[in-house]
Amino acid sequence: MSPRSNRRRPQRVVVVAYDRIALFELAIATEVFGLPRPEIKAPWYDFAICSCDRGPLRATGAVRVQGHRSIRALAKADTIIVPGWRDPLEPPPAALLAAVRRAHARGARIVSICSGVFVLAAAGLLDGKRATTHWRYTEILRARYPSIRLEPDVLYVQEGNVFSSAGSAAGIDLCLHLVRLDHGAEIANQVARRMVVSPHRDGGQAQFVAHPVPEARQDGLGRTLDWALARLAQPLDVRQMARAASLSPRTLVRRFHAELGSTPHRWLNRQRVLEAQRQLEQSGRSIEEVAEAVGFGTAQTLRLHFRRVLGTSPTTYRRRFTVRAPRRAPR
Repeated sequence: MSPRSNRRRPQRVVVVAYDRIALFELAIATEVFGLPRPEIKAPWYDFAICSCDRGPLRATGAVRVQGHRSIRALAKADTIIVPGWRDPLEPPPAALLAAVRRAHARGARIVSICSGVFVLAAAGLLDGKRATTHWRYTEILRARYPSIRLEPDVLYVQEGNVFSSAGSAAGIDLCLHLVRLDHGAEIANQVARRMVVSPHRDGGQAQFVAHPVPEARQDGLGRTLDWALARLAQPLDVRQMARAASLSPRTLVRRFHAELGSTPHRWLNRQRVLEAQRQLEQSGRSIEEVAEAVGFGTAQTLRLHFRRVLGTSPTTYRRRFTVRAPRRAPR
């Protein structure tokens, strides 16, 4: 069953643990999906960790982890997360691969963080499909599974119900992306604020950039980004943004790639889609009004970018994630 198809109960998220597991990547999934969130009114996730090895599991830093469920728990999971696999050259257990294949066949969402992609690849879920992993493992993945359409420079990739991410921090970005798909932009932002991380990094962003934008946003492109965000409704282009940054258009493009791992045009379109998500969730504006307010101009253009980024239409998104005001008590 697809995670999107059943809103009557909390979605079941099961993380696969194993001997010699990467503790940080296990903790990412636990933090995002397993932490109680009473501040969020929507039904949160039913979270579990299952073990594909017997006994206490050795983890990074001489820590021992005890999985309370076996891989049989994968049979009822809506989302299965595989943290970084212990050794790209070590074949995963046959029972784990069979369980992952069965889950994928019934429509479950299968997710890998970092080298966890080797489990998905060994299960045959990535044949002829796009995927990514940590830059350290790209050549090994390419050599062992040449049929995979490897995208070595991005943060995460979505191929239908199969998701893969780059190194550890990219796992945070992917998990927040899943929350955004399940619960909408505003709730994903709440989770990001509690984790004190950026609420959204585009999956197509480069894995590493030369000069990350400082949190204070006083140096680098910070002021230019703030300037553009305040003017999303206007028909901005690279020349206008370059003028605001006191740079040539060519230099601005280079700085965007160095600091954000993206292009000005792509960054701007993503910000407009994010703002459209917020307005669709929280306002009663029509699709045409939202399109104009975020700078896409027409509803048709908004629909085009919305479907390209989120795989759905603005109308369907609004129906699913509209924040309804509570009813007033009778006087």
